[in-house]
Amino acid sequence: MTTGMETDLFEEHRPVLMGVAYRMLGRVADAEDVVQDAWLRWSRADHDAVREPRAYLVRVTTRLAIDRLRQIKSRGEAYVGPWLPEPLVTDVAGTVADTAEQAVLADSVSLAVLVVLESLSPLERAVFVLREAFGYPYAEIAAMLERGEPAVRQLAGRARRHVEERRPRYEVDPAQRRDLTERFLAAAANGDLEGLMALLAPDVRLVGDSGGKAKAPLRILSTADKVGRFLVGAARKGIADPSFRVLELNGGPALLVLSGGRPDSVFQLDVADGRVQAVYIIRNPDKLTSLAAS
Repeated sequence: MTTGMETDLFEEHRPVLMGVAYRMLGRVADAEDVVQDAWLRWSRADHDAVREPRAYLVRVTTRLAIDRLRQIKSRGEAYVGPWLPEPLVTDVAGTVADTAEQAVLADSVSLAVLVVLESLSPLERAVFVLREAFGYPYAEIAAMLERGEPAVRQLAGRARRHVEERRPRYEVDPAQRRDLTERFLAAAANGDLEGLMALLAPDVRLVGDSGGKAKAPLRILSTADKVGRFLVGAARKGIADPSFRVLELNGGPALLVLSGGRPDSVFQLDVADGRVQAVYIIRNPDKLTSLAAS
């Protein structure tokens, strides 16, 4: 049985464990389940034999996340329309003080990167997350995964190349992103097509995730004209009793749209060269439940 001290120790490391699990899975509920399973393992462990609790807990969480990811992939469930991660409330500036570390942390949990990570194998994803997001040495990752260090280095190199080849180009400057997010909201809410077009890059992409449970494009839209006209059309149709909040999700500013006080959709922008390069819209109600109290 765990003592109060051991419970406190687990809670101290819970944010890191949740960070690992979420980056591995891209799903808040699944990540919370994995962390809960890690707690059960911890509560039954021989604590006197655990020399480094943090390393032990990260190892257990990583292995549980790998198993959960393999289960998800083996089910091969068809998803209606484009898939985006479940949005996660973050506080990057409050987590680390160093601005360079903030940029790395924000990037590792961004929607753009998490989408790319979906195409990695579970082992590649685990190595990438532990190395790139949390800075673990290869030797420690090898011990966690019970693999040889040369094999882990090979997995890391392959995963890094894959991510760099496929990730969209964007900037993580929070002030610029927030400014463009607020201007984007004003133009879209007012149906100002000309104002929107001035914010959108010529080859901007709009990715909508509804899971077939709400209205959103079932294909990725490209070009400023198509994206701008879609957004203006959606704004004109409107929703009942709308309200808006700007908050930090996945390491950057995002727009939470509420209908009657309940989450209706999330908008987040990728920005580069002062223009919006990508618009992400999450409308699948199953992915918005965790934002109800945000």
